[in-house]
Amino acid sequence: MKQSFWKRKRFWQWSGGIVIVGCLGLFVACYVYIRGLDVSLINQPLPEATLVLDKDGQAAAQLSSSKIEPVPISQMPKVLTDAIVAVEDRRFYSHSGIDMKSIVRAIARDVVKGGYSEGASTITQQLARNLFLSADKTLGRKLKEAAYAIKIDRTFGKDEILGMYLNRIYFGEGSWGVQGASRTYFNKNVQELSLPEAAVLAALPKAPSRYSPFQDENQALERRNTVLMLMRDEDVISIEAYEKAKAAPLGVMKSDNGNDLKGRYPAYVDEVIREAVQTYGFTEEQLLTGGLRITTELDPVVQNAVAEVYQNESLFPASQPDQRIQSGAVILYQQTGGIRALAGGRGEEVFRGFSHATQLKRQPGSAFKPIAVYGPALENGYNPNSALFDGPLNIEGYQPQDWDHQTRGQVTMQEAIISSWNVPAVWLLHEIGIDRGLQFAKALGIPLPKEDRQLGIALGGLSTGVSPLQMAQAFSAFANKGMLHQAHTITKIETKSGHVLVARSSKAVSVMQAGTANAMTSMLQAAVVQGTGKNAAMNRPVAGKSGTTQLPQTKEFEGVGSGSAKDAWFVGYTPELTAAVWVGYDRTDKTHYLTTSGGAVPAVMFREMMERALAGAPIVPFDVPRISGESLDVKDEQVEAEKPVKEEKKPPGHGHEKGKKK
Repeated sequence: MKQSFWKRKRFWQWSGGIVIVGCLGLFVACYVYIRGLDVSLINQPLPEATLVLDKDGQAAAQLSSSKIEPVPISQMPKVLTDAIVAVEDRRFYSHSGIDMKSIVRAIARDVVKGGYSEGASTITQQLARNLFLSADKTLGRKLKEAAYAIKIDRTFGKDEILGMYLNRIYFGEGSWGVQGASRTYFNKNVQELSLPEAAVLAALPKAPSRYSPFQDENQALERRNTVLMLMRDEDVISIEAYEKAKAAPLGVMKSDNGNDLKGRYPAYVDEVIREAVQTYGFTEEQLLTGGLRITTELDPVVQNAVAEVYQNESLFPASQPDQRIQSGAVILYQQTGGIRALAGGRGEEVFRGFSHATQLKRQPGSAFKPIAVYGPALENGYNPNSALFDGPLNIEGYQPQDWDHQTRGQVTMQEAIISSWNVPAVWLLHEIGIDRGLQFAKALGIPLPKEDRQLGIALGGLSTGVSPLQMAQAFSAFANKGMLHQAHTITKIETKSGHVLVARSSKAVSVMQAGTANAMTSMLQAAVVQGTGKNAAMNRPVAGKSGTTQLPQTKEFEGVGSGSAKDAWFVGYTPELTAAVWVGYDRTDKTHYLTTSGGAVPAVMFREMMERALAGAPIVPFDVPRISGESLDVKDEQVEAEKPVKEEKKPPGHGHEKGKKK
């Protein structure tokens, strides 16, 4: 018994010794590694800007060309440095470059969530990450970040580190450093900042585009007040100062000094940044300070064609004095899904501003009929010559009407598309089943919420709406014989030395039969030649569909003319390119609404952009059956047999089984 006790004691003594030696060895190794790190780069100015390359690999834009105007920390107001420390790293002056309490808390959060996050980064770590490390999110990179932070903390004083951080960090709207940010947002020098103004700037580094007061005043105000609350809780401002600052307005104003960072193609560059962040996990700071080379799908010829059209005021309806009619457009190459050009809006383009091409969500009107009704119907056995009901319709209280308030009893699918009749579309969606329409839309990249499981989607009546980018991507599958490529701007991201960080592989997905796409193309050609899309016609083959959203039937719009509208669309394609155009007011009310339709202004804009973009391209036909009068010479065996329809012209009754195959 006694011998066993001494054996166990010796075992634990040896084990403890090994652990101690191991820990000492690890400590020495870490010490040697950290001591050997070179942080001299920290004394250098702003890192090299990232270049955006076009589809041919030529330099097209520079994400950042602004120059930092450094300000000594001694000249920065204390309310600014206190605000930054309170919101970014409240233990900044007490830790050694890394905050172990925050790290433990972040690890615990990651264990609960079952993933790896970027949290727990101190100001010193953020500085180290921006200067010395790559964009990958790995444990190895995180350990290097901590090592560099410790070395920086041992090499420089706290105030030096904070000053370097504030002079280098990106504050949004093209502003680097606190001096540039102060001029951009308040048109004053940093020394003149007040407490509420300092809190506005301190709120920005976490998410510059999200909290920019130029993009969303309410969100910026809420974030500013959060910073003020943190400063109050840290006792760096009094309760009285907090209450007074919280009650103050944002007080932002545009700088008169211009913005060198805007560069060329701002709307397109914005989408490149968004895609790199959301799809590939980069941060804005990595993209704007990393000296990367981003190869894109941008075609300068097409992009310049779009810019010319948007600069031509005569192509747009007259706006009200207090609000300009806005517009957004996307042009993509259907063979790859590559976005060739974007128009984010009219007027001055702000870096990382709101994009009417990619962020806007509006009801698409009749432009949605090919997506929700006619596409899935063709897949379900109908063909362009199938007869559809066009008479008085009442399905569980829903009573759509054609725009001319008349009915024809029965029309073909092709006739319904050409004249954009509403009743046949709603009747047909009811016949094939709403779920088929929802499934087809989802396959085209437009998943709809459960609120949209209703017949109104046949006419583009969506609860949230769609963007021009989504509409262009969906129609590109019709143009590409049923094969869908996800719309994208980026093809490759690499370092300056040529090390590839991201390389996109183009993968097409079959979302419909080729015969369905061919039949749709032929019908949409007829809609341009004979129907509501006539203004989009040009000296080359065009297929497309207009869409107009009427004003809400509310008391606010009582007495407004019946020809008024909220949104106007045209979505179409040629054998080479697919495009979507939206026109409307950002805020529609009784004094701000359209008096045009999708077949007017958006169709003309589509034509003008395409004519310029394809001016040097040979004219080629669509590889589909030709239009003959008002009927289609449909030869594809997948759509050859006409789907039988009911002889009667009355609508289906309440007991009709939705989604039932005929």
